[in-house]
Amino acid sequence: MTDPPAGQPAPAVPGTRRPPGDGYKWTALTNTTAAVFMSALDGSIVLIALPAIFRGVHLDPLAPGNIAYLLWMIMGYRLVQAVLVVTVGRMGDMYGRVRIYNSGFAVFTLASILLSFDPFDGGHGAMWLIAWRLVQAVGGSMLTANSAAILTDAFPEEQRGFALGVNQVAGLGGMFIGLVAGGLLSAWDWRAVFWVNVPVGVFFTVWAYRTLRETGRRGGGRIDWWGNITFAVGLSAVLIAITFGLQPYGGHTMGWTDPLVEGLIAGGLALLAAFVAIENRVRAPMIQLSLFRQRAFTFGNLAGLAISIGRGGMQFVLIIWLQGIWLPLHGYDYADTPLWAGIFMLPLTAGFLAAGPVSGHLSDRFGSRGLATGGAVLFGASFLGLMLLPIDFSYWIFAVLIALNGIASGMFASPNSSSIMGSVPAPSRGVASGMRATFQNSGTAVSIGVFFSLMIAGLAGSLPHTLTSGLRQQGVPAHVATQVGGLPPVSSLFAAQLGVNPVRHLLQPSGALAHLTPAQQQTLTGREFFPTLIAGPFHSGLVIVFAFGAALAFLAATASLLRGAGRAAKATATRIPRPADAPEQARAREKRDL
Repeated sequence: MTDPPAGQPAPAVPGTRRPPGDGYKWTALTNTTAAVFMSALDGSIVLIALPAIFRGVHLDPLAPGNIAYLLWMIMGYRLVQAVLVVTVGRMGDMYGRVRIYNSGFAVFTLASILLSFDPFDGGHGAMWLIAWRLVQAVGGSMLTANSAAILTDAFPEEQRGFALGVNQVAGLGGMFIGLVAGGLLSAWDWRAVFWVNVPVGVFFTVWAYRTLRETGRRGGGRIDWWGNITFAVGLSAVLIAITFGLQPYGGHTMGWTDPLVEGLIAGGLALLAAFVAIENRVRAPMIQLSLFRQRAFTFGNLAGLAISIGRGGMQFVLIIWLQGIWLPLHGYDYADTPLWAGIFMLPLTAGFLAAGPVSGHLSDRFGSRGLATGGAVLFGASFLGLMLLPIDFSYWIFAVLIALNGIASGMFASPNSSSIMGSVPAPSRGVASGMRATFQNSGTAVSIGVFFSLMIAGLAGSLPHTLTSGLRQQGVPAHVATQVGGLPPVSSLFAAQLGVNPVRHLLQPSGALAHLTPAQQQTLTGREFFPTLIAGPFHSGLVIVFAFGAALAFLAATASLLRGAGRAAKATATRIPRPADAPEQARAREKRDL
């Protein structure tokens, strides 16, 4: 083949795409960053807004059975994302990453609109919200699974860490900012937590369809239906078992001895084992197990899983600590605690936003292993610091510790994502991005069950006696105080998370409040009685969960250290076929690289 005349572009090689221009990569970064931010925002914005949502649909959060609505409002979104991201990442490899990504934006925006128009009350209203949250998560999965692959295609290797770092910072930043936004928006109207997505979603959906284009190869292939079914049903069974396991059963404080829970866990694990066996046999697997031969991919995902479990659980615990105990003890009304909990957690968000982009840039120059490992170690150290705090802490010490935790998350997230995505061949970037997101979302979903179980176990030892004796000291009859004190700790825990003072609610059915003096009534239903009562048992639970979080962080640091030195390996499938190659040879080489 002769060279083209001077001044004319070289002809495109069959089977390849012309590299994107410099302007396109910034368009791709802006759009995907907005998408990942919006998807992650909705994963956490509901945490703070739950009290307003429950009041808005007129649902009593402490009534028997309603705890399940609360759990699925939080966990359903993460469950769908954990199940779907690998599949839609694979679909992006097959049919075009931009095509699947653009469809995800449209689905996410439509679901946000329908969430804000809940026509029902009570349990039906909660089911409407849960159902459309699941649909919203489908759209969010299509966005997050393909955004990292789009960026990896658009950016050269020397800038990839920066681009993926910004994208990852947007995702985790959305998770942190959602805690503040949920408080601010729900103080105005609970529906506003869903309205906020609509104008952003409409604008970026249109912009994505107009500006994004395919720059990577489409891998062809087929959907691994048996792998998808066993993975989805198996993981769903385990997470459903967690929701039942957190609720009382047969006189026990939790339901882990419930035969239904045991059956779901056993069946779910069996299906996940079958999934691994299937993936080793099918021609086009849902998860490419061969990717785990790459040390950076394997240990990066293991480290990311451990950090996501610790980070997700920490958010829940801090919200409960602030809303249920610290803020009421410092004079804040229960109705205002969701807003102020988000505001007082701003140092966590600020630390993450400050460290994330910087660490992404540094990982391009110095590699990922040192930054990610150092971030995991600092993450664990912040847990140890929080474990040593008294329950009624000095805020500036708390602010410093959560800021350090945010900095540690930022130090870890960008280099870890860059290392994972840079270790896989180009045609597998969509499924690799989905696998990375699956580990992260599964960790966040599992963290709810793990941390709440540990917290309830810590409360169960002393809370019943503490609650019973505290009520009796205020004149509540012994039989009523014993009955209230014997209620499962999970009710008190969720009352604290929702910023609810449950004492009036628990005593009203017996009529005991009406027989007490005005001073006793004021004490029992005031801001300080319930927080002071549960402070001691709650601190016992805090020590357990923060120690576990520190152990997870140091496990992540060890895994990160084992990922190997040097920059991420170049993707072998980015090699351009020689012009003399026959089309059959080029296709054969592409299939081998896949």
